[in-house]
Amino acid sequence: MTSRARVLVVEHQANAGIGHFAARLQEEGITLETVGPDAAVPVPGSLDGFDGLIVLGGSMGPTDDTAAPWLPATRALLLDGVARELPTLGICLGAQLLATATGGQVRTMPAGPEVGLTSVGFAPGAAGDPLFGDLAGDAVPTVQWHWLEAAELPAQAEVLASNAACRNQAFRVGAAAWGVQFHPEALTGTAEDWVVEEGDGLDALGLSGSDVVAEVRAAEPRLRELWGGFAARFAALVRG
Repeated sequence: MTSRARVLVVEHQANAGIGHFAARLQEEGITLETVGPDAAVPVPGSLDGFDGLIVLGGSMGPTDDTAAPWLPATRALLLDGVARELPTLGICLGAQLLATATGGQVRTMPAGPEVGLTSVGFAPGAAGDPLFGDLAGDAVPTVQWHWLEAAELPAQAEVLASNAACRNQAFRVGAAAWGVQFHPEALTGTAEDWVVEEGDGLDALGLSGSDVVAEVRAAEPRLRELWGGFAARFAALVRG
């Protein structure tokens, strides 16, 4: 019997989990092993025994090591993934950690945060990318929830997707490590959780939490189809 491929998932907080990716990746023959503070499992020192790595989002910054003491180990894992050319995906904070670990720079977004349903455009040059090639030249819906961005990427990175708010919406570092500033794993339930977490913070931005959730809910069938397919392509890379 062939053993299932194993992907390590670093979760920074319980309300920013792997979302609808969990079922899709498991359907594709992937075993997920979650580590982090709420999972009560420490971040390991290497990727030995794993076939892939996913680092999720969180409310902290990529160098907030005092508040989140597992971040140095997470950055080390991302470097390990790049060096091994192991399929690696950083989502939101995970993308910022990937950029920081490999020599890039993260900053507060000058024009303010990006929250809710927005579109990102994939460059025609993304056609050769093994994960995003099917989206080259397309503008697609995404869930966004970030106050920080990877403003500078390492020299070896390739930008794959951008929008007016954030140039580095999706990028690849090396052969098999990707960062996405948006949340392909998130659907309506996640947006509802984050609205609760923000409290009055969205009011200060001139946003209605109920409107944000309603937009995500209306787009959910397309989001599930689009980013479920993305998860399946990531799984294929892991298995391959």
